Amino acid sequence: MTFIDAQMPEKGSTVVVGMSGGVDSTLTTLLLKERGCKVIGVTMSLWDGKLPEGLDPDAIPDSCYGPSEIKDIEECKKFCAENDIEYHIVDVKKEYHQEVLEYFKREYRNGRTPNPCIQCNRKIKFGALLKGIDKIGIEYDYFCTGHYAKVVIPEQGLFGTDVKPYMVSTAYDYTKDQTYFLYRIPSETLKKVRFPLAEYKKSEVFQMAKERNLIAAERKESQDFIPPEYFDVLFADKPSVPGDIIDLDGKKLGTHRGIEHYTVGQRRGLGVAVSYPVYVHSIDPVTNTVVLAKNEELNAQGLIADNFVWSGNVEPSQPIEAFVKIRLASKPVKAKIEKYEAKEGDEFTGTPWKITFEAMQRAIAPGQSAVLYIDGTIVGGGIISKVLRD
Repeated sequence: MTFIDAQMPEKGSTVVVGMSGGVDSTLTTLLLKERGCKVIGVTMSLWDGKLPEGLDPDAIPDSCYGPSEIKDIEECKKFCAENDIEYHIVDVKKEYHQEVLEYFKREYRNGRTPNPCIQCNRKIKFGALLKGIDKIGIEYDYFCTGHYAKVVIPEQGLFGTDVKPYMVSTAYDYTKDQTYFLYRIPSETLKKVRFPLAEYKKSEVFQMAKERNLIAAERKESQDFIPPEYFDVLFADKPSVPGDIIDLDGKKLGTHRGIEHYTVGQRRGLGVAVSYPVYVHSIDPVTNTVVLAKNEELNAQGLIADNFVWSGNVEPSQPIEAFVKIRLASKPVKAKIEKYEAKEGDEFTGTPWKITFEAMQRAIAPGQSAVLYIDGTIVGGGIISKVLRD
């Protein structure tokens, strides 16, 4: 498939930029102003002001959710004032709590490994935030962020149709590519979305920021979602339920402190003593057990994913081949994707799809996303429901 890059904001257009205080969004804002656009900066307010008991706010690492938000907003406000840029703060605390934090807890307590960044991008950053901008009464031509990604349009219709939707494609700096996090953004929303850093390497971004004397260039990159210090606070609404840690034969190896504290592939902090390295193989919320196994026993040939989204809502009518990522840090692997016929007792959200990999994959985690790429562009993706080991 061949794609055309969506037009970047032109001189004189009104552009809203989602700002976090980091170097990427700050430089994006300035580059658009230099281009001659009318730029408006906006920042989401997510943090509810609660601190883990006994912790110094200054000791907590910068993150999407936490006390660093106060400093981030002040720096964004100062930057915009110095550069004559209109600036707004949009309160999305309620939506973030419902759609991201509660989702995060619910998935872990169901023995799954959630990806809060994917949920946040779909529901908050490209959802509640845009609705908040509309409520303020801001009219704009484009909405831009500092993501390393690109918006493209196919030259031919998808999967034999005449539909040519706006789609997310990989950035020039593949080491910083963030498309995996963006796969659930609807094509209709993408019509106005642009990522001005798509053609730059991260090293170039830092260099341009330093040349412009941006304070953000000196900041450490924030970690995603929330720092570990918040986990116990987040899950404090219900007591953890201990259970058995077992091997693949059902032999008890120890006791876990609650399945929400474990993820597939985990090795550290298991609290068991065996004569060989073991990893979390699977988690069973029904029996409240954590299953451990040797590294090679975590391999699987395929998976079933549901809750699928397709670019432009164009679902393939036949099996397709694509490259699939099962986590942000994994390399895309060639696979066959076909509809899966649900069996008695199966429970799925929407149509389930079977993904069979050319090469075995390690530590496939239910709750994570399987994202499909053709020629570097996302055509669809879903939430991993089951692992196929045979």
